[in-house]
Amino acid sequence: MLDESNASSKKATTAESVANTFEWVITALILALTFRAFVLEAFQIPTGSMADTLMGDHFRICCTQCGYSYEYNFNPFLQKRYKAVTASGLYQLMPSPRCPSCGYYENSNTLVPKSNGDRILVLKCLYQFVEPKRWDVIVFKNPIDPKENYIKRLIAKPGETVEIIDGDIYINGTLTRKPPKVQQEMWMCIYNNDYQPIHPMEGRFNEHSWRQPFTNDKGSQWKYEPAKPTEFNLESSPEKIHIMFYDTSKGNNFRAVYAYGDPRFYNNIPFCSDLMMNYYATFKENSGTVGIGLTKYELLYKAYLNSSGEMIIEKVDSLGQTTELTRKKISPPAKGRAFFVRFANVDHQLIFEIDRQKLVYDLGTGKDDAGQRFGDIEPRALIFGSGNLTLSGVALYRDIHYLDTRPDSRQPVDRAGENNPFTLGEDEYFVMGDNSPDSADSRLWTVEGIGNNGGSYRMGIVPRDYLIGKAFFVYWPSGFRMDKFRLAFIPNVGRMRFIYGGKD
Repeated sequence: MLDESNASSKKATTAESVANTFEWVITALILALTFRAFVLEAFQIPTGSMADTLMGDHFRICCTQCGYSYEYNFNPFLQKRYKAVTASGLYQLMPSPRCPSCGYYENSNTLVPKSNGDRILVLKCLYQFVEPKRWDVIVFKNPIDPKENYIKRLIAKPGETVEIIDGDIYINGTLTRKPPKVQQEMWMCIYNNDYQPIHPMEGRFNEHSWRQPFTNDKGSQWKYEPAKPTEFNLESSPEKIHIMFYDTSKGNNFRAVYAYGDPRFYNNIPFCSDLMMNYYATFKENSGTVGIGLTKYELLYKAYLNSSGEMIIEKVDSLGQTTELTRKKISPPAKGRAFFVRFANVDHQLIFEIDRQKLVYDLGTGKDDAGQRFGDIEPRALIFGSGNLTLSGVALYRDIHYLDTRPDSRQPVDRAGENNPFTLGEDEYFVMGDNSPDSADSRLWTVEGIGNNGGSYRMGIVPRDYLIGKAFFVYWPSGFRMDKFRLAFIPNVGRMRFIYGGKD
């Protein structure tokens, strides 16, 4: 009887354990589904409308000439049309992408694997408790087809009037600047001198052979030696200024194009005049000057450091008259020590940096505060200096440039373009993709949104009801592949990152 009692007790205990385990599994599943529905959910980016911030399906390209790495959009329609896929799952590059640094057009016969879009985490229901902020990256239901989820950047909020002028965002007639971390994500390469082509005579660099794009101005003594191609050297008197400028007839121009996008429309895209240049400089003597010049419209803005340790920003008008805007005294860099130099003209601000020292001049937030606006004028970028100098790590970038014309036709967008401001009503939001030439967003929607109970929303807006949440982290970028496996199952940890948004 004792043995039978023990056996019966063990069976009861086992059944109770199974029941408890099953109960915990059900509870965990309910909590997970609740968490997913109301707190945090994972999404995969389907398209390239937010590139380069977030990638849809794309190709990861390493330029076969200079080695610069960049991403290029995977266009399933072109791939299907040209049947540009091999049995091993590799794709031909259709059409040929262009390197954003050296300007080399890859051969269309190049075979590369496709990488999947970024996977992101989205904070859901956040906007039930706090108001969305400008520059947030938001996920929302597509107003035209609410079964689809879209992801864009929030540009304007209820009651505001938005207007795109020369690539910048104006809210209620005032330029709205991007927060620093958002701005840092927006810079795009025009040229990086550390990436040098291995076969410069091949005629596929913007349809010509490659030549060093930084060119001496008349009488300038800057030297570029093929034996040290990533350096520029100057040996002169401390009193005489020598200038070299970035020549767009040799390198990439300043149009607001994306390496991610279709290069066939490059010439239809306007110039971007919000630029940044940086490099490392070394004084070989305790005297000399080093600086950067950037133009906007017909004005030249110069930032330089002189031998006494003064950081100075000046403006030169179309008649050659120079006006000092601001200056700051710092400890001059020691002879023989490399120091970092950066100058940016962005969102009507001039920002000059020497190592960690910063000098800023605010040009104002009015439409003409950065100079009288003209038509499609190409900007210029130059380096100047005196004395005995060595420069390395020279790189040139441009800001994001929101388009108010269509890249395929140059026709104005439907709303919020210059002289066509768009005012939002109650509970209405205006959104745009970071990949402005290739984003179907509030500028271009031509169909009313589908509302509840047979209602509708006006064209060009995202209603508050359709906000899902804020994108905040890329937890699985396109992964690494092993040679024998087609799936990219090894995460690219270096590309895991926070998605920065706005603050008012």
